[in-house]
Amino acid sequence: MFLDFFDTLKRKGIDVSMTEWLTLMDALDKGLIESSFTKFYYVSRMILVKSESDYDKFDMAFSEYFKDVKSEDAALKRVLEWLDKGDQMEFDKQNQQMYSFSQTRNSDEVKRLFRERLAEQNSEHNGGNHWIGTAGGSAFGHHGRNLGGIRVGEFGGMQSAFQVMGAHKYQDFRNDRVLNYRQFQVAFRRLRQYSSRLDVPKTELDIDGTIDKTCENGGYLQLEFDRPRKNTVKLLLLFDCGGTMIPFMELCNELFQAVHKANHFKDVQTYYFHNCIYSKVYKTAECEIGEWVDLDYLFRHYDKDYKVIIVGDAQMAPEELLDKNGNYRGPNDGLSGYEWCQLLTQKYKKCVWLNPRYHGELTRMHWMESEDKLAKLFHMYLLSVDGLKDAITYLLKTK
Repeated sequence: MFLDFFDTLKRKGIDVSMTEWLTLMDALDKGLIESSFTKFYYVSRMILVKSESDYDKFDMAFSEYFKDVKSEDAALKRVLEWLDKGDQMEFDKQNQQMYSFSQTRNSDEVKRLFRERLAEQNSEHNGGNHWIGTAGGSAFGHHGRNLGGIRVGEFGGMQSAFQVMGAHKYQDFRNDRVLNYRQFQVAFRRLRQYSSRLDVPKTELDIDGTIDKTCENGGYLQLEFDRPRKNTVKLLLLFDCGGTMIPFMELCNELFQAVHKANHFKDVQTYYFHNCIYSKVYKTAECEIGEWVDLDYLFRHYDKDYKVIIVGDAQMAPEELLDKNGNYRGPNDGLSGYEWCQLLTQKYKKCVWLNPRYHGELTRMHWMESEDKLAKLFHMYLLSVDGLKDAITYLLKTK
């Protein structure tokens, strides 16, 4: 059953195991879904999705496979419009004595009656004890005096599965999305592992330790403290600016802001280049001729302990990368851009390249020659949540 749905989930990148799939089939067989499309959505997501980062992928797979299923019956839409009566509550107060009773029915009977009312009702009702409406003693609607029944409308109404998945509430949790400012901050926080503990009294709140001790105490709060850290991470940032990087300037600005507002680094130095790194790097993002420093200056003033993050799309022409005269904006000083990049990796052992267009293992075409060569020289990652996490993991390695 639903084998095509299984295939759709796999195509969207959700790792569904056969055990999980059979568990969902078992839930269907036992009637846990109760013929409710919305319940099927929530139960299947609960069983098949392991991480909130896959919720958005699940929603897209669900909507693709069930695209021909109607999200709401036309009668229910009409009833919800009738029930949108916030000004009727005064009527409800005036008649609360008249309809102050409850009817004892089991859930199956209530559901059957609701479907009957939904099919038969052709007008708005406020008060009374039979139709779907506001106030009164009916078991269906809202702000009535029946203690048992089905609430319809008012506080959210009967939200369908299509409304839930159409909201894309979990889009920000996706691991393959391009980053935003907050995600940059979270990722760079991992670099604190490089910081060392000072030989001073324990005055810094240890959050993980506090959680562990509180859990061990059965929920009774116990604060744990640790020695404060001394920032030891030194970072050298090199941004590609202009040209094909223009669409990514906002993203680069968020990365820049996240780094410079973070307190996890002992030192941060930022320089810029256009298309390719040559003998000189620029002081500002405008990359104006003359506003530069020699790459040798970086080698002399920033020691080998600096960790280098290069941000660029590696879309330069092969001639710009490989030809000794490939720098049409300034001097090459006798070396090609590729050779200058080699010197950079020889000086700094921890270099990563974050590429917003990275093609990974795709078949290499001629126009991707530059990216291919640079990806073999640097550790290159896609500028996404997963890509940045992998890049930081590499920078954290001791060897």
